[in-house]
Amino acid sequence: MEPLLEISELQTAFQTDQGEVVSIEDVSFRLKPGETLGIVGESGCGKSVTSLSIMGLLGQRGRIRKGEILFDGEDIVQLDEAQMRNIRGNEISMIFQEPMTSLNPVFTIGNQLIEAINQHLKLGKKEARALAIEMLKKVGIPRADAIIDEYPHALSGGMRQRVMIAMALSCKPKLLIADEPTTALDVTIQAQVLELMKKLRKEIGTAIILITHDLGVIAEMADKVIVMYAGQVVEETDVFTLFDNPLHPYTKGLIGSIPQIDGDLEERLVSIPGTVPSLLQMPNGCRFHSRCAFAMERCVNEVPPLLTAGKEHLSRCWLVERDREAQQSREVPSG
Repeated sequence: MEPLLEISELQTAFQTDQGEVVSIEDVSFRLKPGETLGIVGESGCGKSVTSLSIMGLLGQRGRIRKGEILFDGEDIVQLDEAQMRNIRGNEISMIFQEPMTSLNPVFTIGNQLIEAINQHLKLGKKEARALAIEMLKKVGIPRADAIIDEYPHALSGGMRQRVMIAMALSCKPKLLIADEPTTALDVTIQAQVLELMKKLRKEIGTAIILITHDLGVIAEMADKVIVMYAGQVVEETDVFTLFDNPLHPYTKGLIGSIPQIDGDLEERLVSIPGTVPSLLQMPNGCRFHSRCAFAMERCVNEVPPLLTAGKEHLSRCWLVERDREAQQSREVPSG
């Protein structure tokens, strides 16, 4: 099956008072129709910038310095704003991270939902309103026929997030980018939203990019996962391999910091020492080496590429090469 989305060596930068700063570098991955890709990593690692690069929403200070973003075989980096507007909300939709500021406070919920529907589906007023109410019901909003005429200030953060999800799903997009879609929701509504995303994927083959800090959500939803650190992809594999056999020390640190329900109550959680380096002062060599318990001299001086560690398993770590060489030396028969 041909990929719906193919990103190659993407590099995105922003203009700051200190000069141009590269936010993400050498990001590459593929996504097939109906597939769910999870993107994980701590705050500031480049997850959201990757999604905004795909959407073409980098603002006046941001730009894609190099790389390709092929969507349905077309490089959307080369499209102008008018062409991207036809794709956004229709073929590619996004659930944004900040529900409290994503809705326009001077328009009703219905105005904003129906505008998005009319922009792409060209329905009549009654049909568009009926679809908007149906989508609000699908994301678990009670009294949808009344809420549709309310203004955003009358809704809680969780309710606003559900409105944003309804808006993103209303045109049945080919690709849905969900940036922390369940952050403001309680566990019951979170389960409903995740189930709705699964249903959309199953019914119309929507591909999903799921950006989250919650590895439990990743375990439930994702087919494959990329782990990002300091603007780079440091590991990529399927979701089962990620939890069963993580290779990059950063990935091991993330998984090791998850509380275990059957763990020792007195045992302290594992934490990753140090802090993420500043984009203005990236270290030489591996960007994780100052926080890594396995760092070698090579890690300080040489930048590791994404190395193949197994079938569709990549890790940006020199340990992969060292372990491969050790394995080969054991397999060579003696004398």
